[in-house]
Amino acid sequence: MARILFGKTLLSLSIAAVVSACTPQPAAKAPTAAGSYNHIANLSVSNPSAFARNEQTLLLPFSDLGVTTDQANALVAVNGNNTVASQLIDYSGDGSKDSLLLQFDLTAAATQQLQIVNDQARFDAQQLPKRTQAEISHKTGGQWQDSKYIGGEFQNVTELTPPPQYTDHSEWIRYEGPGIESDKVGYRIYLDWRNGFDVFGNKTGKPVLHQVGLDGYQSYHKMADWGMDLLKVGKSLGAGGFGYWDGEKVQLVSKLSGHSAKIIENGALYSALQIQYKDWQIAGKTTNLTANMAMTAGSRLVHTRLSLSEPLDNIAIGLVRLPDTKVLHGKSEITGHSWTYLATWGEQTLTGGNDKLGMAILYKRGANIQLTGDEHSHVAVMKPSGTQLEYYFLSAWDGEPGGIKTEAEFVEYLEQEVAKLTLAPRLTLKTALSQQQKAGELTAKTALDWSERLAASEMTRQTPFYAYGGWDYERQRPSKWEYTTGLQLQAYDDLLKLRPNPQWQQVLNDVIDSFITEDGDIRTYKISNYNIDSLNSGNMLLREYQRNPKPQYKQALDLLRKQLSEHPRTAEGAFWHKKIYPHQLWLDGVYMGMPFLANYSKTFEQGHAFDEVVKEFTISRAKLRDPDTGLYYHAWDEARAQDWADKDTGLASQFWGRGLGWLAMALVDVLEIIPEQQTELRQPLLDMSAELAAALVKVQDSKTGTWYQILDKPAAVGNYLESSASSMFTYFFAKGVNNGYLDARYKDTAIKAYQGLLDEFILVHPDNSVSLVNTCQVAGLGFGRDGSYEYYMSEPVFRNDAKANGPFIMAGVQMAKLLGTN
Repeated sequence: MARILFGKTLLSLSIAAVVSACTPQPAAKAPTAAGSYNHIANLSVSNPSAFARNEQTLLLPFSDLGVTTDQANALVAVNGNNTVASQLIDYSGDGSKDSLLLQFDLTAAATQQLQIVNDQARFDAQQLPKRTQAEISHKTGGQWQDSKYIGGEFQNVTELTPPPQYTDHSEWIRYEGPGIESDKVGYRIYLDWRNGFDVFGNKTGKPVLHQVGLDGYQSYHKMADWGMDLLKVGKSLGAGGFGYWDGEKVQLVSKLSGHSAKIIENGALYSALQIQYKDWQIAGKTTNLTANMAMTAGSRLVHTRLSLSEPLDNIAIGLVRLPDTKVLHGKSEITGHSWTYLATWGEQTLTGGNDKLGMAILYKRGANIQLTGDEHSHVAVMKPSGTQLEYYFLSAWDGEPGGIKTEAEFVEYLEQEVAKLTLAPRLTLKTALSQQQKAGELTAKTALDWSERLAASEMTRQTPFYAYGGWDYERQRPSKWEYTTGLQLQAYDDLLKLRPNPQWQQVLNDVIDSFITEDGDIRTYKISNYNIDSLNSGNMLLREYQRNPKPQYKQALDLLRKQLSEHPRTAEGAFWHKKIYPHQLWLDGVYMGMPFLANYSKTFEQGHAFDEVVKEFTISRAKLRDPDTGLYYHAWDEARAQDWADKDTGLASQFWGRGLGWLAMALVDVLEIIPEQQTELRQPLLDMSAELAAALVKVQDSKTGTWYQILDKPAAVGNYLESSASSMFTYFFAKGVNNGYLDARYKDTAIKAYQGLLDEFILVHPDNSVSLVNTCQVAGLGFGRDGSYEYYMSEPVFRNDAKANGPFIMAGVQMAKLLGTN
């Protein structure tokens, strides 16, 4: 299955025929607006930062815009009467255009409204100055004498593969490798055993690589009108190169069968090149490595994506170690998804003067294993996600026009760059294709159709791969016994009760069964972790046991039940969230553990643990509920020892949407399990449901019917309408009304919320697959997560995440019942 990682958004570029089988109508062409263009989409872009983002770059895949490559030949963006600077690009590097790249200024905390259109006249009228360049040239007309090329003239090419005799100083490739640049700075990559990355300082503010080295290999080592080669690379990684860390030193990408280099894009706003490293022999393995490097206009950063043919840990990225320079480090007490940096600053150029040069590598903190170095390089040792690693490198010379002059300016610049990478612009995309397919009356059938369409899309993208030995694309790691697996499978199981599908039912069984050994153990699960998240998949295991009562299933269920018998608790009896989170009660954990405990107890214990289940809810209400708003804080620390906890109350500071969504779903799910005749046990849960419904209505967005990431701060900078919490609350309202836990007046609330899910978060692709967008990928507390408003804004905004997919599918099932399906 072909996939592309666009920023923090995982997109599927192909989908099985199962999607079209349940699609209510075929994809159609975007409606034609009056005049000479086709309307494609409306796009709202918000700056989540308190500082301006000049020349903000956005990448919009054609598949998100609802068009195929053939339909995207004249795409442009319009802001009022102005055409936004744009370029059609091949982001994946497969030879076909796949994305629209936009560049524009965003003032601090501001929102821009753009229209995406197919407009040939506007497209043809764009005459953007060339501000980026990818360049490769080599000599022709001469001859090889051993490893040296004699005579000839340089010829530009779009790709090249050096002959076997080529090595350093062969004088065949101009400046010894491919180059890439913006109007700020240029870089060259040695296409030989050194694999060093070098810096060309640029004094002109325009691309210059096409004139570098034409008059000989020594010319760019002296100051010219355009600038010069700034860096002594030697045996180091240079200005952001990569290799392998063997525990003592960097092993360069040297032992190969060959290289090849190719220009992927060479445009006004965006240029990219690709280097293939063939048969790299390292750490007892032989692997092929592909490096994709790209630059955008006005930026010093080179976006670097490494892809290996097989997993290889301990990838080294780094900077040359030079005397009399200062090493700078970005923040380390941050979430694993946040970007940080390793940098140097000082007099580290070859100009011979007092010029200052700053260099940096930017990477996600969670991918960094250690910071170290050897005699040649400062090194960040990285763990790829499977076979993929993404990072940036940059250089800032004080001799460039408007260059950075001081260390303090350089640090400020770096902090803003990692902030921009961490905190992506907030996007709301409404395409003509999506709007067309979502038009019409909301009925029980259409609600089920949308659940089925998302389920069909996920059946191709992810669901079968949750099995043991598969790959979790959201977490970018091998699949494990995770709560998200159980959540998504339960959603399918709910759907299949109304829309039977034997093939899908078999997939559910296969995924769960793959984790259960013959002796009833659960692969990848450790009871000693006392992680309450691990229990949620037990609900799906219990459903499989009821269909097929295998002895090993019962043994595995007993193992999960044993965890709760031994699980550490607060003084009043609430379950700790995890052993590594001592004395802490989280909203998440109520959903992860209590429906399973109730289900297990009802099936095997005659409900003896129901009182324990209810007690977890009542303690949660007592400790986490805010009496003024009726909302619940994300967590409580009994010990009042955590950085995120209020020193007096122990409470976290924010009303996080999905956290409260977990509690809301847990309420209606457990009420369904505890028999109606046990009124005394049920009443506290019914009371909590009623008061929570009243509180949620007050913070429901009146325009869209959905809810914000932080529930009570809709106008705060960076806050956004979030799909997982909105799906959970929709499920809560619809199921609550269906089962009589909530007053019938909340039917309208449920309908408005569900319509909001469709309008705000469902994106239809040209192949008729669908995506659920604008999901907070993850949020927690501790270990670099301080629980502040800024923290919740910093976590990635993702798509097609089980934490939203599952509740959306289940909400559709409940809406079908609410609207008339028995």
